[in-house]
Amino acid sequence: MARLFILNETQGDTNRIVGTYGYMAPEYAMHGKFSVKSDVYSFGILLLEIISGQKYNRFCIGGEPYELTSFAWDSWKVGTATNMIDPTIFSGPRNDILRIIHIGLLCVQDSVSARPTMASVINMFNNTSLSLPLPSKPAYLATIESEKTITSGSAGKVGAQSVNWISITEQLPK
Repeated sequence: MARLFILNETQGDTNRIVGTYGYMAPEYAMHGKFSVKSDVYSFGILLLEIISGQKYNRFCIGGEPYELTSFAWDSWKVGTATNMIDPTIFSGPRNDILRIIHIGLLCVQDSVSARPTMASVINMFNNTSLSLPLPSKPAYLATIESEKTITSGSAGKVGAQSVNWISITEQLPK
């Protein structure tokens, strides 16, 4: 996203939305609005993917479908964030890994203004004595919760609707 900016520009909008939806900040994917915080969102998704060993899109744990940010948020809220750590890195320094999850959640917050700048993210990594603010609900999570409510008639399983209300084309064989 950063390459879309003109010198001294900090935000903008476009009618042509391109990219992979799971990595797009919701304000860009849904409304074409981008800012210096759009790349921060994408970076947060990458952090959560690296730590969990899962892709951003839905995956199953114990037969339940999850989306990465909702799984990370739910785990964080109940104090079980260690459950999302990929077994191949599980033996790593636990506090460092939990800090990365914390930073990832700060990057994917719903409110653009609440997301840190990339300079702040770098500072968070370099200065481990720096106290991190508490993250708020990740972007897309409210949409997913609404989607689960809509499809609650089917045993709470998420239906074929899009995570971010962008249409999904189902391909049928001919």
